[in-house]
Amino acid sequence: MLMKIKNVLNIPGTSMDTSFAIEGERLEQVRGYVFSTPVRVEGRIENRAGVVTLTLHIAFSLLVTCDRCLKETVQDFAFDAEHVVVRELQSEDEEENYVIAKAESIDAAEIAISDLLLELPSKLLCREDCKGLCPVCGCDRNETDCDCMSE
Repeated sequence: MLMKIKNVLNIPGTSMDTSFAIEGERLEQVRGYVFSTPVRVEGRIENRAGVVTLTLHIAFSLLVTCDRCLKETVQDFAFDAEHVVVRELQSEDEEENYVIAKAESIDAAEIAISDLLLELPSKLLCREDCKGLCPVCGCDRNETDCDCMSE
């Protein structure tokens, strides 16, 4: 989603809203996760007194296989991200702190995917208090109480 932001970069007090979905090929780079919905992105780029900020709200659903009990569930996720947008950097050390508007445009989908990769959980559970599988008999301890561990 390439956004032409020339007016926002040049005129303090201006802003631009965007709304789009990321799906298909663009999500293939997010390995190890199965998206059950497209990634919905609502964004706003705004120039306040010469400081240009990009604010994103990112929402999606994942098909999750619980790391403890192996049940499949669908879970919803949402988070916000904010970035400062600049035309160029003074030094290479600053690159991770800013979004660079090359040719007075930014790829909002690429930025959203980068944010998404940082926010995805490393451990996926069907619920916070999941008891998992019994290591002896393999029963789901969320559904059945076994006596294997009491001996």
